[in-house]
Amino acid sequence: MPKSLRLILLSLRDLLVSAGPVLALAVGLLMAAYWWLDPQPPTRVVLATGPADSAYANFGRRYAKALEADGIEVVEKRTDGSLDNLTLLRRGDVDVAFVRGGSADPAADEEAGLVSLGALFYEPLWIFVRKDAVPAAAASGQGAGALVQLKNLRVNVDKSGSGVPQLVDQLLRANHLDPATMKLSHLEPAPAAEALLGGMLDAVVLASAPQSRQVQQLLRAPDVLLMDVQQAEAYVRRFGYLQSVTLPRGVVDLAADLPPHDVTLLAATTSLLSREQTHPALRELFAKSAQSIHSAGGWFNRARDFPNTRTSELPVSPEGDRAINGTPPFWQRYLPFWASNLFERMWLVLGGLLVLMLPLSRVVPPLYQFRVRSRVFRWYARLRDIEQRGGAGDTPEPLLRELDELEARVNKVTVPLSYANELYELRAHIRAARLRLTAHAEVAP
Repeated sequence: MPKSLRLILLSLRDLLVSAGPVLALAVGLLMAAYWWLDPQPPTRVVLATGPADSAYANFGRRYAKALEADGIEVVEKRTDGSLDNLTLLRRGDVDVAFVRGGSADPAADEEAGLVSLGALFYEPLWIFVRKDAVPAAAASGQGAGALVQLKNLRVNVDKSGSGVPQLVDQLLRANHLDPATMKLSHLEPAPAAEALLGGMLDAVVLASAPQSRQVQQLLRAPDVLLMDVQQAEAYVRRFGYLQSVTLPRGVVDLAADLPPHDVTLLAATTSLLSREQTHPALRELFAKSAQSIHSAGGWFNRARDFPNTRTSELPVSPEGDRAINGTPPFWQRYLPFWASNLFERMWLVLGGLLVLMLPLSRVVPPLYQFRVRSRVFRWYARLRDIEQRGGAGDTPEPLLRELDELEARVNKVTVPLSYANELYELRAHIRAARLRLTAHAEVAP
């Protein structure tokens, strides 16, 4: 190996050994911070959606596709609806869920660690009635307009897990109607729609976004009317989680002029809820995906009305608020999800580590200097011992042989060029000691 290369490698070795303790401390602190902060989220998350072909199920597929691009597998859990989703979320069986306004208990669920990732869309209460069940209303061209008209009809209010029966129960009791005395059934939306079209039911109550297949089907059915809730503002005043929304004339089908007039509906706001135990990066990723999935205009809202943090019943998590209302950090535009998330979770630790390492790094140069100079200094102890024995009257010849051996070993010592002067000084001192011993040997006879 060339001598110059050997000197370079030797210097690097000395530097690494000198900086080793500081580097080991930095790596240890970094590993401890990584373990404590857990910056990388799990690659699998469970999302509670709803019945097949429901709006919840359709949106669930879109979230799964959006998060798949970032390497996250979204497991879609089919449920009966909003109330079922909330129950699963409370038990910890799912990580994220669609929940309709009015389903949650704000005080208890907040204490249980449930948070909102933002309100996503209006979920109207669709009340479809057969024309032959309300002939007077059908003849007027305006359709049914009050819930009391459902009193003697065969009405389907969806399964209990959907939350619709509980909502309808509150509305009926506000009209002094006892649900126990009414002809209520609890079919799922698809068979209920078929039963309504077949004449086996008089009315069907659905709570769903307009994207639902059953809603689209019944809106176009010629023998079915959509109830225009004329007392909508009164319900909104009584029930804080409800909103009054308008289905504009012709929005369903402009050519067929469906509906033929503006229809007022009651609607709740559906939010995306999560558990506090769900990884913060996943919560932020869901909220970011909501921006692209729900930001378009619809039948009941303008573009950019959703997602929002204004109409959530539960507190909005910091990740949801930042994704919806804040400006994303610049690095998110250039880094992949895993790298962006790692930097975001660890940058404070890295900054603190840098502040800690700056004063500790001052120890490295003295350690390096001591390590290099020790190769030279350690031979002075033997040189001094030889001189002391020569001054004490020992025979010079054995001492001269020891000096020769010492000089031979020193000639093999290698130090960086910046420390070569100390090596040459040691050699000069060895020669000076030899001269003194030689002088003593000549004087002794």
